[in-house]
Amino acid sequence: MRTHFCGLIDESSIGQTVTLAGWTDVARNLGGVCFIDLRDHEGIVQVTVEPSNAEVFAVAASLGYEDVLQVEGTVRAREAVNEKIRSGRVEVIATRITVLNKAAPLPFHAHENPGEETRLKYRYLDLRRPEMQRMQRTRIKLVQALRRHLDAAGFQDIETPILTKATPEGARDFLVPARMHPGEFYALPQSPQLFKQILMVAGFDRYYQIARCFRDEALRADRQLEFTQLDMEFAFVRERDVQDFVEAMIRAVFAEVVGADLGAPFPRMTWAEAMRRYGSDKPDLRIGLELVDVAERVKDSGFAVFSGAANDPDGRVAALRIPGGAALSRKQIDEYAAHAAKFGAKGLAYIKIDAAGSVSSPIAKFFDEAAFAALIADVGAGNGDIVFFGAGAYGRVCDFMGALRLKAGRDFGLVAEGWKPLWVTDFPMFEWDEEAQRYVALHHPFTAPAVNDIAELRAHARTAVSRGYDMVLNGNEIGGGSIRIHRPEMQSAVFELLGIGAEEAQAKFGFLLDALKYGAPPHGGIAFGIDRIAALMAGTESIRDVIAFPKTTTAQCLMTGAPSPIPEAQLAEVHVRVRADGASE
Repeated sequence: MRTHFCGLIDESSIGQTVTLAGWTDVARNLGGVCFIDLRDHEGIVQVTVEPSNAEVFAVAASLGYEDVLQVEGTVRAREAVNEKIRSGRVEVIATRITVLNKAAPLPFHAHENPGEETRLKYRYLDLRRPEMQRMQRTRIKLVQALRRHLDAAGFQDIETPILTKATPEGARDFLVPARMHPGEFYALPQSPQLFKQILMVAGFDRYYQIARCFRDEALRADRQLEFTQLDMEFAFVRERDVQDFVEAMIRAVFAEVVGADLGAPFPRMTWAEAMRRYGSDKPDLRIGLELVDVAERVKDSGFAVFSGAANDPDGRVAALRIPGGAALSRKQIDEYAAHAAKFGAKGLAYIKIDAAGSVSSPIAKFFDEAAFAALIADVGAGNGDIVFFGAGAYGRVCDFMGALRLKAGRDFGLVAEGWKPLWVTDFPMFEWDEEAQRYVALHHPFTAPAVNDIAELRAHARTAVSRGYDMVLNGNEIGGGSIRIHRPEMQSAVFELLGIGAEEAQAKFGFLLDALKYGAPPHGGIAFGIDRIAALMAGTESIRDVIAFPKTTTAQCLMTGAPSPIPEAQLAEVHVRVRADGASE
């Protein structure tokens, strides 16, 4: 139906007869001449219809937005050059126009950017927009580049099951009723984790997969119910073997897809250092602000909030200095306190130093003059600055002070340009869940501890360090991995520490424990979030922009109307009945 793409027509085509197909981006009837901007996935070309061709002119004059056309014509040099597009030096003089499909009146035009609900309801129109086409192409190029790199390095692309066993890995599983096995269910995979480990046991050595994964969890800008990750696993490796390979891969892929230089080598930071300095295990190093611990300075103060946390072994008192922050009004300071409260803060103390050096602070009365001056000196505050303080449980203080740091960096224009990658290593093996009164795995229960001795792990579980590692870029965790447990005794011990008894472990993970008995090699791997990396490359904050058909934050597909009710007869086939309150039986 066509000989050329619209956006690729250029001066090399002058004098040629061409056949094009696409959508009417703009149609302008100027009386003496009609101009049509014809658009396909490669871009736009100007089609000119002269009144001497009455039949074609009549068709051109009747066109509306997004009508689908086939155009035949001759390419000639354009008088009014448009340097913004590749085809801007030429035009196509139409000799025939065929309307392949008329478009109904549009809910929005391809060059508009309506609200997100409208965009998602009419996703096929949203995806026609040049900006969305650009972002989807960025994602496509990313995946192509990753595949080329891995194929060339000898990795084997192996598919793992979508219908599998429910083995919770931290989020809720999506369950699928098994029609042929009444009362039993498959689960959609949260990741191919266990299968890729078993592939290492099977001797495949280097595996990868562009894998679809599913997690029934709350959504936000960087999460979806279904998402795509690059999954990788290596046999006979230590941490640096995995890290060095994937670091080189990510550098090469960013250079190829978006021309970015991520630098080499990526800096490294332990989890403990990242939390201490930035309050986050995925710090955005483009922001130079850092937290300062002041517990020693305030432990004997008269301010009980500070002294209580400072004298608690599990507490923290941290300060954040914001250069120029003295310009904040009281209302704006309250807004910062409200922001911190979203992340667990019960209050936010501050010291404000105006341009003349005058100090105002609601906590000054709890310190003598010398101690207060020493506190200001400890955090390096000077004229024009504000210092925010957080006190409480260590993890909670990290959370809200880390969030405050990010907000301040954006509000005060302190986010540097460019790319700041980072390896975060030496994660804690476990976290203590107060509500459940048991340990939970910080990464997942298959991550190897740094110690090889089971007795030592049991004796020091609270402070145990794992062999996990994350790759962070501009404050986003884009990849996470670890060296895995390859000995069944150690895996059983970790299950036990996580409160998973022998019987439960056998029921949920027996196939893995069995596989580890038969000569499992030391192995490790990593998974990269394709959606997050594509969003970073495309310059958008929402991964929904780089997913062709995403869900809303309420887990709906507005275009198709999913999820939707299922007829009772169809539910009966899979032995499921829905109660009146909406729950399934």
